[in-house]
Amino acid sequence: MSQQTTPPPPHAVLGPPSPWVVRFAPLVPSGGTVLDLACGAGRHLRHFAARGFPVVGLDRDLRGVEDLRGRNGVELVEADLENGSPWPLAGRRFAGIVVTNYLHRPLFSALLDALAPGGVLIYETFAVGNGRFGRPASPSFLLRSGELLELTRGRLQTVAYEHGEVASPKAAVVQRLCAVNDLTPGDGLDGDPEPRPLPAP
Repeated sequence: MSQQTTPPPPHAVLGPPSPWVVRFAPLVPSGGTVLDLACGAGRHLRHFAARGFPVVGLDRDLRGVEDLRGRNGVELVEADLENGSPWPLAGRRFAGIVVTNYLHRPLFSALLDALAPGGVLIYETFAVGNGRFGRPASPSFLLRSGELLELTRGRLQTVAYEHGEVASPKAAVVQRLCAVNDLTPGDGLDGDPEPRPLPAP
């Protein structure tokens, strides 16, 4: 008699890493630990691990990354981020934090606090207007225009930002941000921080 297995949750279907994440991954300081928040099947966890970064995958359901458990340099943290429990990574700092297709606004402060000096936040999720294409459609899960910019204003240096309709991997309205935790004034820049290189798309 064959043993039945529980299928992975819908969000844990492994696809290719986001081109936005791949583009800005080189800005993450070498050797630093990268947090993949709401990691699902770990497509970005795997991307950074394959490039030699220590990685932490955080999700309330880790079935999509069970094959990585015990692998050197991979830490898996099971936690429900939306039930009012304390932030499970309190006191820890990360060289990179990646969030894709996930939005829970009460976590914003904890995410910014968890970014190490010089660390890179790479964020990409759905925005208002996405309901015309399908789910998510609830305002709770959709960024307002400029919301990520406002979140990081005065805290992080924005490297790149986009907001609009995309056709791939499916039709959607998305907002994307890459920002660095470094506002140190650069030489001769009238108080502005030293610009980071823009990786080619």
